[in-house]
Amino acid sequence: MTAWLFDLGNTRLKCAPLRADGSVGDAVALPHREDDVAAALAQLLPGRIDVAYLASVANPALRVAVLDALTARCQRISLARTQVRLGAVRIAYADPRKLGVDRFLALLAAHARIGDAALICGVGTALTIDLIDADGRHLGGRIAPSPTLMREALHERAPQLPESGGDYIDFASDTEDALASGCDGAALALIERSLDAARQRLGRTPQLILHGGGAEALAAHLPNATQVATLVLEGLAQWAIAESVA
Repeated sequence: MTAWLFDLGNTRLKCAPLRADGSVGDAVALPHREDDVAAALAQLLPGRIDVAYLASVANPALRVAVLDALTARCQRISLARTQVRLGAVRIAYADPRKLGVDRFLALLAAHARIGDAALICGVGTALTIDLIDADGRHLGGRIAPSPTLMREALHERAPQLPESGGDYIDFASDTEDALASGCDGAALALIERSLDAARQRLGRTPQLILHGGGAEALAAHLPNATQVATLVLEGLAQWAIAESVA
């Protein structure tokens, strides 16, 4: 059986084959626009797929475009959803519909990877932070704009402020560096504050895991962090295995 995993975020579509042993194959990031996603999938995927597993936090129009493209070559499509509990992982939200499926899948993957307490930080359009204990209990999280979104919002309101460029410097001497330092610094401060709060809550420091398109820029300033580019896809693989045996 051929099975593929699809992680449709607000900025990227990541795809990977699901191997027979339940692991994730080589991941590929595809264009994100509605008008070219079908052509990109046609180039990447085999002619026919038995099952596609899709996790989506994107806008409805883009999700429909991806579903239409997958329907043309997939026998079955399964949409991942957040659940109150899956295996050892239990979410903190009373209403599972309010916890983004990407955050839920990241919890599954982190617990499967380390089986210990973890602070999971997703750096995409938003910066999401979630704490999970060693028993798989989600203790809640935080959401803020990512550094990329901060830059875009500043540029939209003040076009003279560039939306990209610059390096992180404690006290910058030009605008580009000041913007990079301020926006990256805000994200780093929130992560470090969350680590302190997690340490107080748990009595020890959890493993810090970073994922998402903007993780690499922050990882350079967080030497104890583990960066996992395929974390959501790994969680989707866990969900897919559970769904197939349900």
